[in-house]
Amino acid sequence: MNAKPELPELYTPLREAATETVRVVRGIDPAALGAATPSAEWDLRTVVNHLVLWTAHNFTLRAEGGSVPAEWYERDFTAEPGWAEAYGQQVDKALAAWSDPSAWEREMPMGDSAVPATAIAGMILLEFALHGWEAAEASGQTYTLDEATATALLGQVEAWAEMFRQYDGFAEPVTVPSDAPAFARALALSGRAPR
Repeated sequence: MNAKPELPELYTPLREAATETVRVVRGIDPAALGAATPSAEWDLRTVVNHLVLWTAHNFTLRAEGGSVPAEWYERDFTAEPGWAEAYGQQVDKALAAWSDPSAWEREMPMGDSAVPATAIAGMILLEFALHGWEAAEASGQTYTLDEATATALLGQVEAWAEMFRQYDGFAEPVTVPSDAPAFARALALSGRAPR
């Protein structure tokens, strides 16, 4: 009898960050969607639409071998009835798709090349946690990760920071004490000022 393949360690922090981000999105007052976020260029509506596109739909499609249609880049998901609940349901579908070990075994397209599924999952963890934190800040909520998830996030920020800065995904690092919690260090390294 063959043992069931195990999921990579990254799946657990991904699930934890997804759960916290869904909680924050469900707690947003639609009247606050015009609120400023810690990202100077994006209001809360823009952050939420980014989360819906990348951490719900794209995240699901990646596990299935696809990617989101280009026309969805301009779609205002928050204009649709029940958008917050729909986001939570789509994230559940994404997590279910990535709970299949075979999803982690394939190469996935990124730009003109292909990268391991673990690389895509690491970037999605960044999307959930960093933009989830922005959504929480803009909507008067607190974004909380357990230490294991925050440590995994910090590792991903360290791995991708240089590339993300080249493409304006991250700003210059913010200085925090060397003994700051892992989540604060991850935010700071990504160019976000923890509060």
